[in-house]
Amino acid sequence: MIPEYPRGRDLLAGKVVVVTAAAGTGIGAAVARRCLEEGAVVVVSDHHERRLAEKAAELSALGKVHAIPCDVTAEEQVQRLVAGTVEQFGRLDVLVNNAGLGGTASVLDMTDEQWSRVLDVTLTGTFRCTRAALRRFVEQGGGGVIVNNASVVGWRAQAGQAHYAAAKAGVMALTRCSALDAAEHGVRVNAVAPSLAKHPFLAKVTSEELLDELERQEAFGRAAEPWEVANVMVFLASDYASYLTGEVVSVSSQHP
Repeated sequence: MIPEYPRGRDLLAGKVVVVTAAAGTGIGAAVARRCLEEGAVVVVSDHHERRLAEKAAELSALGKVHAIPCDVTAEEQVQRLVAGTVEQFGRLDVLVNNAGLGGTASVLDMTDEQWSRVLDVTLTGTFRCTRAALRRFVEQGGGGVIVNNASVVGWRAQAGQAHYAAAKAGVMALTRCSALDAAEHGVRVNAVAPSLAKHPFLAKVTSEELLDELERQEAFGRAAEPWEVANVMVFLASDYASYLTGEVVSVSSQHP
């Protein structure tokens, strides 16, 4: 049974939050919504400009939203994302690195292009945005939070997911190492590792049979709602997680 959707409690009141890959119906859009409901002003970003504009218009009913298109594989666009956020709202407090790219291919058949594309978006894109945000936090005098979206496949093997699993394992390692680099500046860096969050886009790229199998592996017998993952990201972004850094929090009911 899906629990009742929670009301906001101003956990991020007054914070300026950037969420990458926030267009559409997945975790990015859900975390942008939850941040708004928790009192933040939010910059939503995505490389799909039309869908981004539509999502920003939809979210504007909940609070102050600004949209900045960004392809995380392009360094100049990442720089514009951070600079545009500061120009619009005066500062940056929280970065949610949600951008990622999946796909299914056996290592036997996987091309260099397939491998490199997934790694560039999912891992190197997270690195680019992390580096830009950390430099901004230092310029502001320290403080700030980064929350990365990893995946349980960074820990657990899944056929056809070598590129995605390697990228998400890399996001976990990047989280831990960048947390140590950032600690002296009062910046926290953490990640979530969802097992299965079901949304329409996932259904388009994953077979119904595989989704059913993955759901059966969950203790609750269902996939997480995207907002259930977003809730944990909001917690990590909030002052309630003030002593957490370098952590990867599993958002899963999957059996060991």
